[in-house]
Amino acid sequence: MSVITARTLAAVGVTALLAGFAAVGPPAAASTAEARGAASPVRAPAAVPATAPSVATTGTAHEKAGVARVRGAARIDYVYSPDDTIRFSVDAEAVPFTRPLPGVELPGLPTDARGTVRISHHVKATGRTGWSVADVDCLVTGGGTATLTATVRKSNALDPGTRFGVSVQQGRQGQPDRLGFSWGVVNVAADTTGGLKASPVGSCMAPAPFAPVTDGGFTVRHTELPLPPAGSARPAAPHSRHR
Repeated sequence: MSVITARTLAAVGVTALLAGFAAVGPPAAASTAEARGAASPVRAPAAVPATAPSVATTGTAHEKAGVARVRGAARIDYVYSPDDTIRFSVDAEAVPFTRPLPGVELPGLPTDARGTVRISHHVKATGRTGWSVADVDCLVTGGGTATLTATVRKSNALDPGTRFGVSVQQGRQGQPDRLGFSWGVVNVAADTTGGLKASPVGSCMAPAPFAPVTDGGFTVRHTELPLPPAGSARPAAPHSRHR
């Protein structure tokens, strides 16, 4: 893909924040159990709040000092949907070596994490709103920047089990916070027909935080990657598989 044109952007769904959001059917009352389950703090289309979903910042039961964490809620300015209202809320915390993987000696990865990501995208042109609630599975930080991935639990636009990536940058010296996401302008590949398709998202994989925050914000707590538990093998070194 050497040249990105407006037609190409439309083909990969960049005019809608999440693929399918702009195509969501007419708003319906939150009458189903699934819609009610996503109602706090993001509701189904008829009841998505105008303000960003709230995220607790103090006093949570699992809060621990010295653990990598991202928290906050914000509206972003996405250049390809300037008239839409797009909001993310993130409450993610590292829980290293807690997700065992088959065939791996370690009891998980140093980037294992838990938490919730909530997204709402109100499309002004149609009056429709897409929403998703997803469970965090990976988090890694570097200074004031973090990348994380989450798997969709409930949504009116994405299939449950879909994994996506999010990056967050806490602004410094008066600069705005920023956020990026793993769809639209990134993570696309050619399919067998010569068209474009979304590629699978690996753990903690997200692009640079390309969209500025216009309301709200995020806090990133950075910690270095932890050592594996006593008696466990260390994670593979870079390029070790190519030796």
